Order: sequence, then structure tokens, then C-alpha cells
Amino acid sequence: MRTTAELELPVSLDRTGAVPLHAQLADALRAAVRHHHLAPGAPLPSSRRLADQLGLSRATVTTAYEQLLGEGFLQARHGSGTRVSEHLRALPSPGPGRVPAALPAPRGTAVAGVVVDLRPGQPDTARLVDAAWRSAWRAASGAAVPDRVPPPLGLPALRFEVAAHLRAARGLDADPADVVVTAGTGDGLALVVHALTALRGRPLRVAVEDPGYPSSLRCLRRLGAEVLPVHVDDDGLLVDRLPARRGELDAVLVTPSHQYPWGGVLPLERRAALLARAQEAGALVLEDDYDGEFRYGSAPLPALAGLGPQHVVHAGTFSKVLSPWLRAGYLLAPPHLRGALADVRRDLGEPVGGQAQQALAHFLAGGGLRRHVARVRRDQAHRRAHLQQLLSEHPHLRARGAAAGLHVVVELPRGTDAAAVLAAVAGRGYELADLAEYAVARTDLPPAVVLGYGAATQAQLRGAVAALAGAARP
Repeated sequence: MRTTAELELPVSLDRTGAVPLHAQLADALRAAVRHHHLAPGAPLPSSRRLADQLGLSRATVTTAYEQLLGEGFLQARHGSGTRVSEHLRALPSPGPGRVPAALPAPRGTAVAGVVVDLRPGQPDTARLVDAAWRSAWRAASGAAVPDRVPPPLGLPALRFEVAAHLRAARGLDADPADVVVTAGTGDGLALVVHALTALRGRPLRVAVEDPGYPSSLRCLRRLGAEVLPVHVDDDGLLVDRLPARRGELDAVLVTPSHQYPWGGVLPLERRAALLARAQEAGALVLEDDYDGEFRYGSAPLPALAGLGPQHVVHAGTFSKVLSPWLRAGYLLAPPHLRGALADVRRDLGEPVGGQAQQALAHFLAGGGLRRHVARVRRDQAHRRAHLQQLLSEHPHLRARGAAAGLHVVVELPRGTDAAAVLAAVAGRGYELADLAEYAVARTDLPPAVVLGYGAATQAQLRGAVAALAGAARP
């Protein structure tokens, strides 16, 4: 009788799609376990053997296995190889004849003719799985497994490394005691809003950029905050339009490194004015350091948390520099918020698994993040230059906000129906975003699209710009 390790596994991979092969393989193996095609305790082929069977690189298979090891679907023991976790024996059977519910197609897959997703927010993960990355996950998976949940504010080792990273990369006087590990920017924002609401004893009044980040807006409203939209221009937030009297404002949410989505970089004089206005109003500044790692041709401006550390919560994420798949980020908060943040986190629980935190701590400590960011920044600078050259060939398209970040706003000729242009471009196989979708209350935004180039190839950018130029021709 053949063993499971010798069987051909039921894996179907889309080698032309935008979803990474390691993610597709992990999804397929996870589904096989859930539907009892692979039984608890069943051995899996070695990474080398499965790679040969499927025509993949061994690194791709290893990354998929490590993902499932971290999730608990697989277990690895020295001398016995990789097996389906014995702990899954209690997993209920899907039942005879059950058809799995259809799931929404992931971003980047072909849907209604759209085959290339160039909306913003997608980083390039091609360079991520290197020796440092694999070593970090091996170290984390090989460590003893604690019998308790991670500390509420995050593993001390990761908080220490994040503080060191912020000191080196952003010039912040970061104390590990003031670092909070989060599941990304949205989780960090919710954590701060809960803590500040408890301290104020009432719903918050929060100023937001208009246009701005839609998910942050939804988060604030879901938590009961009153949102006060404030216009932005080419340089970012118009600080003089913020309420100034004490009691009129509790917090300001701002993306000074690369305003999302308009693209402005907040000048130093406006940063100083923002901090002065917030202090005058008794408000906290929530600094979303969106795209802070990706700047081109200019020295970085000081973070708001470096200029006014007692009045700023600095929020960062590993989603853009590593992968959104991790769902990991951090806050650097003033010491006077430490207790309130800890209370909320204890109530809500730590959302980032201990093994992922251990791996990130190893990756940062070994310099893996620093080297990865340097490589990716060079790659993105080349993409940006290529995109600018393509757009310059079409005078009726105006690029804005390309000084930093991983996306540009492309302004269309006045009077253009942006929705119709987007539909025509989608018909050619490219999905972009409508600037109007980012408006909070504004009705004066020009017709424009938002084009993300973080994970795009030169050929994809060339095709998308050609399709956009043709559809928007006056």
C-alpha cells in the first residue's frame, strides 16, 4: 500500500495569476486537510519531492509548509518529516455530498475580464523569501511552544526590535515599553480609539483627511467617533482648517509621509503647525506612517512623533514592506497612554500569533528587514521612473503624488467620466481605483484614477497606461 507521502496531492495552481504560488499551494493543502482528503497524522511529501511533483521551486513549497506550520495545520518533528497535525482529529467532517461555499475571488485573479489588479496597497513580495526570511521562521518554529497566550502588548523581543528599527529608520527616540504590537494599521487605530474613548468618557471627535483612507474612516465610524473631514491639497492636510478651541477636537488622523491617496508629503512647517494646533485643542495626533519607507529623490522629513512625542501616536505596518499576509504592525505611543492601551488590549486579546512575532523579531534582529527594504526601495524607484516615463508620453494624463509611496494619482481631462474610463480599462484587463471612492465629504475632486505600481511588471504598467490613455482621450 502506498503512503500518503507517495500520493499525488490534489493541487491546482494558476501560474499566470497574481496570487503567489506559495499562497495557492497553502490554500490547496489547507482545503485538503479541512475536507479530510489528508487525515490527521498523515505524512506529506518532502519539500523537495513535492516541488518536483508540481514543477515548483523548493522555496515555494517550503514557504507554504511554514505558513501551515505556523497556523497549526501541519507539524514537523525531527526524523519523521512533515505531517498533518494530530490535533485536527476533532475537526468535524464536511459531510457527504457537501459542496464548499463559494468564496470571493482574491485580488489579482481574473474576474469579469480583469486580470491585472493595479489598485493601490499591493507590495512586491518576490524578494521576500530569502535566506534571512527562511531562517527567521525556522528559528520561530523550532522554539519551544509556550503554554500561554502572547503578552497583551506583544513579545518583548519584538517590541525591542521595533523600537530599534524606529530609532534607526525614522530617527525616533523609541522606548520598547511604549511599543504595542498590532495586527496592522486598522487594529492599531481601533486600539487607540477604544483607549482614548475610555479616557475621555465619551465618543471622540476625530479630524480626517479628505480624501482619505476608506477603511480608517469605516473603523472610526464603527467605533462611534464623529468624523470631521478636512481638505488636503498637493502638500497634504490643510492644517489651518482644523478646529482650534479646546474641546472641539479629540484626535487628528493624518498620513504625513505620503498622503493617501492624493500623494502629498506634509512639509515641515505644516508638521509644526499641526502639532501646535493639536496641542492648543487638546487633541492627539494619530500619525499613520503610510509608505514612510518609500521616498524618492529627497531626504525624509522628521516623523511627527519625533517632533512632538507627547502628543503623537505613531502607527506603522509591515504590510507594505513585507506582506499584508502577515497582518502585523505596531504603535509607538506616549507613556501617558501606556496603561489605557494595555487595558484595552487585555480585554480584546493579542491578535498576532506568538510564532509570527518570534519570526519577525528574528528577522529584524538579523538585519533582514533593513536589507529587504533597501532592495525593494531600489526596485520601486525603477518602477516609478518607468511609470512616469510612460505617463509623460500622454499629455492629457497628469500624474500627481509620485514623490513617495507605491501609487500615483492620474488626473484625467476635465469633464471626463472617470467611472466610464475605469470600465473601459477593465475591459482591457486592468483594474484601477476611482479617486472619488476616497472622498469623505468632498464633491470637488477632479476626475482621476489611482494606479498602484507596487507589484506591477513593466509590461503590465505599459499595457495599463496605454489602455488608460486610450479610454481617457479627449
